[in-house]
Amino acid sequence: MATERKIEVELKYQVMSPGGADRYLVAPEIGPFRSIGQVRSVRLEDGYVDSADWGLAKAGFAARLRRTSGGTLISVKAHATSGARLHRREEIEGPADATGAPRDWPDSQARTVILELCGDEPLIELLKIRQLRRVRRLETGDSRAELSLDEVEVIGNDTLLERFDELEVELKKGSEEPLEALADLFDRDDALRAVSGSKLDRAVVAMRAALPTMPESVRVRWQSAPPELLGGKPRTARPRGRTTTEGSATGGTTTGGATGLPGDATRTPRDGATSETVPATVQAGEGPAASVPGGPESEPTESQSEPALQIHTPARRPGPRTLGIVADDSLPEAARKVLRFHFARMQNREAGTRDGDDVEDLHDMRVAVRRMRAAWRVFDDAFKSSRTKRLRRRLESLSDKLGTVRDLDVLTQGLEAYRLGLDPEQQPGLDPLLSLWARQRTSARRQLIEELDSGGYSAFVREMEEFLSAGSNAAASVPTPTIPHRVRDRAPSQIWAAYETVRAYELVLPWADIETIHQLRIATKWLRYTLEFFGETLGPDGPRLLGRVAALQDFLGDLHDADVAAKLARDVLVARAGELSRTETDAIGAYLHSRERELVRRRRSLGPVWRAVNGAPFRRALGRAAAAL
Repeated sequence: MATERKIEVELKYQVMSPGGADRYLVAPEIGPFRSIGQVRSVRLEDGYVDSADWGLAKAGFAARLRRTSGGTLISVKAHATSGARLHRREEIEGPADATGAPRDWPDSQARTVILELCGDEPLIELLKIRQLRRVRRLETGDSRAELSLDEVEVIGNDTLLERFDELEVELKKGSEEPLEALADLFDRDDALRAVSGSKLDRAVVAMRAALPTMPESVRVRWQSAPPELLGGKPRTARPRGRTTTEGSATGGTTTGGATGLPGDATRTPRDGATSETVPATVQAGEGPAASVPGGPESEPTESQSEPALQIHTPARRPGPRTLGIVADDSLPEAARKVLRFHFARMQNREAGTRDGDDVEDLHDMRVAVRRMRAAWRVFDDAFKSSRTKRLRRRLESLSDKLGTVRDLDVLTQGLEAYRLGLDPEQQPGLDPLLSLWARQRTSARRQLIEELDSGGYSAFVREMEEFLSAGSNAAASVPTPTIPHRVRDRAPSQIWAAYETVRAYELVLPWADIETIHQLRIATKWLRYTLEFFGETLGPDGPRLLGRVAALQDFLGDLHDADVAAKLARDVLVARAGELSRTETDAIGAYLHSRERELVRRRRSLGPVWRAVNGAPFRRALGRAAAAL
């Protein structure tokens, strides 16, 4: 697989308040650029790694393992801040394996650099950065760019350390001059602060601040870091107004800016936002800009000649990113919070699912529907069964149709990633498999759209809204106050019951067949959902517990995906034995063997992920979390 080497050229801005940059994402015109295509969403999880002796950091580099549906990529970038408005960094990428040592990765320049700087030793994860990235493409003349609004979470030692939002515009092609004009516009926006460093810089600051609360092994590890990395170099606001590419101010006034330290305003949760119909048109230098939520309150007079930012869209009010469950909630109230949260997410992703432009919309809608179905199980006796039976049936049907399309997306993306690693003359051999899955997806998507267009689905949406508004009328009756009915009364036993179901597999796991491992995956999924729903009440151990359970579920899910892909490839080889050419038979057979090898590899490496959930440290933390209620 060829290594990609490129120079990133981008603008980077901290978003100072929730929703403060949403209007740029949906504006038809932004400065000299016009928006093209639809907004698409993607979830990313990046693990930043280095050797035990900090070989990469000492050489001025940062390495990122990014796991995607198509495989894992390693990116090596220069670790440096920039005084200029346009950030430039060289980046090299290559294929990788998050569970293997670099010496075992496919050949690439990124792998070569890591081996030169870190030797033959395994890499150690420093921290994680998770992002919900919403992306819009921009163009003007011969220049193409990509604007992304990122909701970022910094995870250290399985603990959420910080949340913040960041606006980035990356040049994809053409002249840099339009980016300079865009920077002039952003520099005058009170909702934005230009930053000089990367997300990793800010994550290191958050990690440094949290070190006193970390286990000794983590503190020792970070205390040996190179001073320039551990020092954190907080990302600072640059002067407002027009600046040169060297960063000197040519207009406006210098302001104090956010340092990017934990606790600044950008940590405010924002998700599940509601909207109101407030059509707005904003042009730089005009007074009405102040009436747009998150818009600039005033503009320097020099901006009168600035290209206009046109917005014709409803303004959005920020909503909660959390469920809002507290220990004293009754079970019906906690269940309604879960259902209301994910019902809103389901509706927010419906339009994108219908359009089909971004597979992540369908993925997110499926996740929301699955969480709603899980809520009925976790809060099983919270409601009158007569009020939920029809809703559950419709959710099951919708979940099945979303799941069929999503599963084919995952299979296709995995096969396409594998195909790219083949020699060009071998790649056509996989066309029969890709064509088959494409036809199956087209059929499954047609059935999904029919479901969304049906009167039954419309009735479900109405009934769900009525149910969520019904309050105590939908709740099961509590005969006396002494019947356990609050979250603090019931959550500990439900969490432990879900954990007991998972732990019971330790007796059979060493020789378990694939079907048994599949059942363990399902049990782990229910434990994850239970921890998610009650997580806000579990104290500081909650995020770490959830992270380890999620890691086990994801690992088992990848194992399951490899098994399914192998079975489907084998079915094609058997069913079409007389139709396939020798090239096609060899290519599909090689893919089948690669999935079988992946299955074996994952079964052999299951131990550490399993012990992280099955071990005594997890149980002690689970006990502390339950005691917090």
